[in-house]
Amino acid sequence: MINGIQGVRLRRAAAVAVTTGAMLATGALTAAPAQAVTAPTIAAKTGYVMNNANGTSLYTKGANTKMSTGSTTKIMTAKLVLAQSNLNLDSKVTIQKAYSDYVVANNASQAHLIVGDKVTVRQLLYGLMLPSGCDAAYALADKYGTGSTRAARVKSFIGKMNTKAQQLGLTSTHFDSFDGIGNGANYSTAKDLTKLASNAMKTSTFRTIVKTKSYTAKTITKTGSTRTMGTWTNTNGLLSSYSGTIGVKTGSGPEAKYCLVFAATRNGKTVIGTVLASTSIAARESDAKKLLTYGFARLG
Repeated sequence: MINGIQGVRLRRAAAVAVTTGAMLATGALTAAPAQAVTAPTIAAKTGYVMNNANGTSLYTKGANTKMSTGSTTKIMTAKLVLAQSNLNLDSKVTIQKAYSDYVVANNASQAHLIVGDKVTVRQLLYGLMLPSGCDAAYALADKYGTGSTRAARVKSFIGKMNTKAQQLGLTSTHFDSFDGIGNGANYSTAKDLTKLASNAMKTSTFRTIVKTKSYTAKTITKTGSTRTMGTWTNTNGLLSSYSGTIGVKTGSGPEAKYCLVFAATRNGKTVIGTVLASTSIAARESDAKKLLTYGFARLG
């Protein structure tokens, strides 16, 4: 009888040992995993973030919704100029009255280019991307479009912007202006703009420009003397407030609200993204910081 009871106890102990071993094998007794990083809440209507190394999505909020893009359009303007064959960045462009009249008529952001000055293409690109100069955008479109009239050249340049968008697979993007002051058909998505910026950042000149906080140009006046223009300050506040920021471009407007295409590198990893239609300059920067921090946390 004692032997029978002992046998039952032994069998029960063996069963417990087997069950415990099985639980250990399946991980049932292991420590619970660390809590997943919580996606942030942003003020912007849409947003998208990806790993710049491989295009893997890290965050999405209405990322494929077509939105007005404001001056983030100028990313494509710059990319198209930098894609020109045999590009000479030191080539000079004479500033026309039409460029000045345009920014005044539209109450647009400007680089304060002076009529008659000879400004290099490189300087125009800085004027385009730092103070978001619509006069610089006009000058570049006029130079690199084709046609016998200024209107024809500008139309041609915008057509080339759309062709480039198609080539890059930006299927939800369309441009009807060279600077984002649209005529009803200038739109993109947070995902498309992020992909565009990622592609543009492959060009060293583009990367250098968009991470520059300030730039002072010396131009040649119509009389041949040298003029030092005022310093252009980058409208991207992240360059001074978020460690590792390397670009890219702000945008705003009555329809676009407040937009920001942003990128930062930390520990050898680059996160790039876009927020569209945020509620203020401060809000778009806060949105971007939240998304960058979240993106880096996702990458580990």
